[in-house]
Amino acid sequence: MIDKVAYQFTDKTPKMKIIGLRFFNVYGPGELYKDKTSSMVIQLAHQILNGKAPRLFEDSNKISRDFIYIDDVIQSNIKACNSKDNGTYNIGTGIPRNFQEIADILQKELKTNLGTEYFPNPFNGYQLHTQADISNTKKNLGFEPKFSLEDGIKSYIPEILRTYNADIL
Repeated sequence: MIDKVAYQFTDKTPKMKIIGLRFFNVYGPGELYKDKTSSMVIQLAHQILNGKAPRLFEDSNKISRDFIYIDDVIQSNIKACNSKDNGTYNIGTGIPRNFQEIADILQKELKTNLGTEYFPNPFNGYQLHTQADISNTKKNLGFEPKFSLEDGIKSYIPEILRTYNADIL
């Protein structure tokens, strides 16, 4: 609905530029304040740092999201600020990755082998897949994600370790 309102407004005020950015699953430094709504990356990392196997829903290898590292999100905002056109753009990588992959990458980076603890998904209608179509974002904003999930997590590890058990909230 907000897209429609924005387009109606820009039709009436042609000099005004409105750009909407739809962020997919953002992770990276600065998210700790979100506490229980922070990304799966930091939540699973804290479980591992607590010496516990990461807890995932059963069949987590079939639950995928389009995870995007904060540095790529910042890049997309800068490109949007420099755009001369109106539009709404998806900000993601265009590559869905599953929850199990996050747990495995974290264990590799944190040099642990705790396995994974699975439990039944308690949510009815749980969304099993998200994937950003970033073709227009690439074409119109010149946006190209730079961080794979592996590279993003690797870059995030020092901040995860720095803030682990820190009283910064």
